[in-house]
Parts: sequence; C-alpha cells; structure tokens
Amino acid sequence: MVALNAETRLAELAITLPSPPTPFGAYVEAVQSGTLLFLSGMLPVVDHVPLCTGLVGRDLSVAEGYDAARAACLSGLAAARSHLGSLNSIRTIVKLGVYIAAPVDFLEHPKVADGASELLLSIFGPDRLAPRIVLGVSSIPLGMPVEIELVLEIEP
Repeated sequence: MVALNAETRLAELAITLPSPPTPFGAYVEAVQSGTLLFLSGMLPVVDHVPLCTGLVGRDLSVAEGYDAARAACLSGLAAARSHLGSLNSIRTIVKLGVYIAAPVDFLEHPKVADGASELLLSIFGPDRLAPRIVLGVSSIPLGMPVEIELVLEIEP
C-alpha cells in the first residue's frame, strides 16, 4: 500500500528532477526484473556534466558532499521516472548504496550519505525509507565525489 504520492510530494517540496542521466559507457541506466528496478550507479551530474569533482574531506566539505549525494539521488529518481513514467509506482526503496570518494582518515560518511537518505525520506516518507550501505572509496568515475546505488520495488 502506497502511503504518499511521490509526484505530489515533489511538487509540494518544489523539487524539479533533472533530465534523466545518460550513460558514460556501455551500460543502461535502469533494468527491471519482476517488481524490482535496479539503477546503475548515479553520479552528481546534470545534462551529462559533473556538478563537482574531488574528494570529500579534502577538496569538498561535508556539506558539499551532502549536496553531491542529494544531486546523485535526484539523477536516480529522474532515471526511475524515465523508466516507469511516474515515481508513484514505487512501492518501497529496497536498497540505497552511497559510495563516497574521501581520504583514508575521513570519518563523516554518514553525514554525506544523509543527502540522499533525507531526500528519499522527504519524498517517500519513513515507511518506504531504505536500508543503506555507506562506503568510503579511493576514487569514483570521472573524479566525482559520490555515487549512489538504488534498488526500488515497484507496483506490479
């Protein structure tokens, strides 16, 4: 049972999704298997242009990392809407993975990942909030600071 209308929430929050992302290589942005929609790694890009690059905690602040995670998640939602036609068919967020390029001594990964988690919470509500994994990595493609992985359960 879907408690909130995601498209209505986007409008209420004055959130405009970017254009759906396009691949940087030989892959597709979304694949549906049964009632699951798997999205490729989503980067903080708009119109195929990186919004920022660098390591969080060295080149970017935690707040800038948070914004990058939010932007990457917005790209993921744009890819989902492009595939599904509407975000209203999303039943739940099954998994959120947040990969953060950061120096080895960086410790504030959860604060950065909250950029994606809090966006999803505001749109889908607490009943559809995802379990998540947050990992620090040495690099992300194209020098970007954050990459988001989403798995969504959709209405049959």
